[in-house]
Amino acid sequence: MSRAIKIVAIVGNPKAGSRTLSVAQELATQVAGGAAAQGATAGIEAFDLAELGAALFDWESAAVDKILKTVQAADLLIVASPTYKATYTGLLKLFLDRVPYDGLLGVTALPVMVAAAPIHALAVELHLRPLLVELGASCPSRGLFVLESQLAELGPAIEKFLANAMPALAPTLRGSKKETA
Repeated sequence: MSRAIKIVAIVGNPKAGSRTLSVAQELATQVAGGAAAQGATAGIEAFDLAELGAALFDWESAAVDKILKTVQAADLLIVASPTYKATYTGLLKLFLDRVPYDGLLGVTALPVMVAAAPIHALAVELHLRPLLVELGASCPSRGLFVLESQLAELGPAIEKFLANAMPALAPTLRGSKKETA
């Protein structure tokens, strides 16, 4: 019997239905394929934070709390943002500020950033990865940095990234470490 893993993607682009969302979804799909190769099945959920709007400012929002619980229960969390002012968006930060200290313990995370220029290539490692680690996530591989010029051929760009990242992700992809409800 194959084991099930839960892949969750959150996207912090202020524009709903963004190219950043497309990157996160393609990455999740390809990682799910890698999970299948490891003998696991993968469920994928993606959340476009732009769709939450003002609910992100409501600390009692049931919709935001539901997403937070899903994020914290993920086996693999993909956290994607466009590069704004050489770092991740305020929208993503607003959401992640709701994650409690060590709220991502036991979660493997892949930080992802999309940018127009290669000058921002280290933003994923210098800004987004440390935030995820601060929340308790494990980031076993380097983050994915995608240039806008790569979006037309996104599949091969992600395949190249995953060729290097899959060995580090293999323990997570072999199956869930958490009890399923």
